[in-house]
Amino acid sequence: MRLDKFLREMNIGTRSQVKNYIRQGFVAVNGIPAKSADMKVDENTDKVTFRERPVQFRKYSYYMLNKPAGIVSATTDNTADTVVSLLKDEIHAGELFPVGRLDKDTTGLLLLTNDGELAHRLLSPARHVDKTYQVTLEHPVSRHDIDRLEAGVDIGDEKPTLPARVSVAAEYPDTILLTIHEGRFHQVKRMMLAVGNGVRGLKRISFGKLCLDETLKEGDYRELTPAEIELLKTSISD
Repeated sequence: MRLDKFLREMNIGTRSQVKNYIRQGFVAVNGIPAKSADMKVDENTDKVTFRERPVQFRKYSYYMLNKPAGIVSATTDNTADTVVSLLKDEIHAGELFPVGRLDKDTTGLLLLTNDGELAHRLLSPARHVDKTYQVTLEHPVSRHDIDRLEAGVDIGDEKPTLPARVSVAAEYPDTILLTIHEGRFHQVKRMMLAVGNGVRGLKRISFGKLCLDETLKEGDYRELTPAEIELLKTSISD
C-alpha cells in the first residue's frame, strides 16, 4: 500500500495534508523518516509513526461506550450532542456509527463501529440477539407481571413481543433485569406500560455476549479487546 493512502485511511489527513506531513519529516517507517508519499509499506508488518506516535492499520474499529443520558444515539443531530461526538479524537471516528439506538434518556452499553456487515448481522430481526437492561420501575413487579413479560405482551404492534427473561434482585424489588431479543421502538418502556408499570431508569448492561465494562464511567469509552470482538461474532453465530 502507498504510504499516503495508508495515512489517509488512518484519518491522519487529506491527500495534500499527508504529503505535507511527509515533507516536514513528521512520518517515519521502521524508524526512518519517510522521503516520499508514494513509497510502499506493508500495513501488516511495517511500523509507521506520525509525530512519533504509532499508526497501526485497522480496517475496522470497535468501541464500547457507557452512554450517558442526554446524548443522542446518532452520527449527527441538530439539537443535541451525539454518541459519535464523544469519540471525535479517535482514529476512524468520522466513520463510526452506533449499532442500534438507545433512547436519549437511556444509559449503558452502546457499540460503535465502522464494520457495517457485523452491525447488520447484530441488528437483524432474524437473529434475535439478546439485549439485557437494568430497569428501575415505578413499583415492584408481581409474579403475574413477570409471567406475562416472559410469555410476550401486546405493546400495540402487529405481533406481541417475543418471550423475555426477567430476574428480580431480592434487595431491590423495584429493579429488574430484562432480557429481550428484539429492537422495537421504545420496546422496554412499552412492555412495562403493558403490565401497568412505568420506567424510572433504564440502563443496558449487555448486548449479545458482550457485557458493559462497569469500570467505565458514563461518557467514557474504550476499544474492544480481540476476545470481546470474538464474543460479538459468536453472539450471531450460535
